[in-house]
Amino acid sequence: MNRDTSISTRDKVAAGLRKRHRSELTFRAFGFIATAIGILFLAVFFWSLIAQGYTAFSQTYLTLDIEFSEEALAPGGQLDLEYADFDGVVRQSLRQLLPDATDRRARREMNRLVSIGAGYQVRDAIRDDESLLGTTQTMRVPAASTVDMVMKGNIDRTLPEEQRTASDRQLAWIDQLAEQGRLEMGFNTALFTNGDSREPELAGIRGAVMGSLYMLIVAIAVSFPVGTAAAIYLEEFAPKNRWSDLIEVNINNLAAVPSIVFGLLGLAVFINWIGIPRSSPLVGGFVLSLLTLPVIIIASRAAIKAVPPSIREAALGLGASKMQVVGHHVLPLALPGMLTGAIIGMSRALGESAPLLMIGMVAFIVDVPAGFTDPATALPVQVYLWADSPERAFAERTSAAIIVLLAFLLVMNLTAVILRKRVERQW
Repeated sequence: MNRDTSISTRDKVAAGLRKRHRSELTFRAFGFIATAIGILFLAVFFWSLIAQGYTAFSQTYLTLDIEFSEEALAPGGQLDLEYADFDGVVRQSLRQLLPDATDRRARREMNRLVSIGAGYQVRDAIRDDESLLGTTQTMRVPAASTVDMVMKGNIDRTLPEEQRTASDRQLAWIDQLAEQGRLEMGFNTALFTNGDSREPELAGIRGAVMGSLYMLIVAIAVSFPVGTAAAIYLEEFAPKNRWSDLIEVNINNLAAVPSIVFGLLGLAVFINWIGIPRSSPLVGGFVLSLLTLPVIIIASRAAIKAVPPSIREAALGLGASKMQVVGHHVLPLALPGMLTGAIIGMSRALGESAPLLMIGMVAFIVDVPAGFTDPATALPVQVYLWADSPERAFAERTSAAIIVLLAFLLVMNLTAVILRKRVERQW
């Protein structure tokens, strides 16, 4: 009787173990499937982003023989470099390559093959070196976005002419210039050296990058000292009562507030009340500092809590004051976590666009900001502006700007890891 009971118990235990093992395998399978789906979606996202945006890092250039003669630069009279006809010089050079453009409509189509930036390039060349007058120089100037799209294969030649941005005549001219070696692909330096522009081939992200940089400088200069000081006071010095609990709850709630609310607050306080210039990196930095302040406080408090109580007790036992314990022992050990929280907060601020739209940073800004009070935009807002443009050439630049933004975020996160490893102490 006892033997039958022991066997039955052993069978029940074995059955229970098998059931637990099946449950564990099922759970692990679901976890693996979920992870694989996440990686798949991430891979599809990056693949589509890179596939659409990598072509923006190259640009089509047109080689022209520019005649720097006074007759060409000033056909109506005496030469004045301030009012010289630089665009006419470029058009004349292109007309020599395409002599079949005889009527007015054909010349208009021909002129649209070269970017308006070519005239500015010719102007800068002769201003830098006036000895070019009276000579003919071979220059490589940017082609129009239509030519660039044709060279990159982004325009379907099989479509009817009325459904294409390039006419049949323009396609024939592009093929003719390519056969002559006048069209070639090169690195798109304008993407990194120019500000925004209505012309896709001249549009760049330098203005947006500088605006984001100025804003991050203001944001970190305001939020990091204030956030760490608030975290130290709340964790080490503030009495534990209902008021401190209320402040802690409000800080946690602020971290979950939609970012656009901070934009409305910045519009009401910093612009309408204080009078900071609208759409400037200064007001943008203040708004982003409000956005990142709760994140920095929470991360800093968590880093301070992670310091073992034995370190505080040992320092107090040796006669150190409360301030000395915090300044000489707690802060050095909590600094890695505090820096990590600050950089993660800055990474979040770098990718925000909603609060910046509320303070006027969505305006079309051509000039690169030279200071904290100059009109500027930010990289996420630049992505928003380009994504709203109907031109195909801006679509690839939108993806390229997102790639640059993701690269900045990756660098900032890697910096957080490196700083944490450098200043981390073991106990």
